[in-house]
Amino acid sequence: MAEKSTASPTPQTPSPLPRRRPSRVQYVEVECRSSGKTRRFAANTDARSAVEVINMRLKKEEVGLPAALHIEAVKDGEEPIVFGPNSILVSYGDGWKLQTVTQADLFPTEEIRDRDVGRISKQAFDSGVLHPKKRASKPFRLLYILKIVFAFIFIFVLAAIFTMFLDYLPELILFVK
Repeated sequence: MAEKSTASPTPQTPSPLPRRRPSRVQYVEVECRSSGKTRRFAANTDARSAVEVINMRLKKEEVGLPAALHIEAVKDGEEPIVFGPNSILVSYGDGWKLQTVTQADLFPTEEIRDRDVGRISKQAFDSGVLHPKKRASKPFRLLYILKIVFAFIFIFVLAAIFTMFLDYLPELILFVK
């Protein structure tokens, strides 16, 4: 007759990959200079993603505050370490802190800030996060068109004067002799 098969529980085989123990630092803290809040990010977050999240929250929660351009690690008496867009955020230990940098931080005086800062920051930090304000296209104005027409008329008048001068040049030479 037919035998009954009994299913025995399968023993769990050990995974061929070693188990990763969680590292000591599981997150990185970044201080937002615009809002003063500290944001936490996972240990392997790239700088572009962190800046995008910070700017998104600034736009949503604190309207009117300047957007972050990039992230840098700072410590008193040390040169800041700037994180590029594809850099992984890393905490450097005691005394070092990660913070955002805004246009106001880069260009503290108002006269420089009011200039074409979008162009400068786009060249300096091409991270995909920066979107300089597009200039609004101005419609053609009547004065602009009149200036162009005047320039063409002036060119034709000047050409006519030179043509007449060249036509009468042989007579002028004979008169002088």
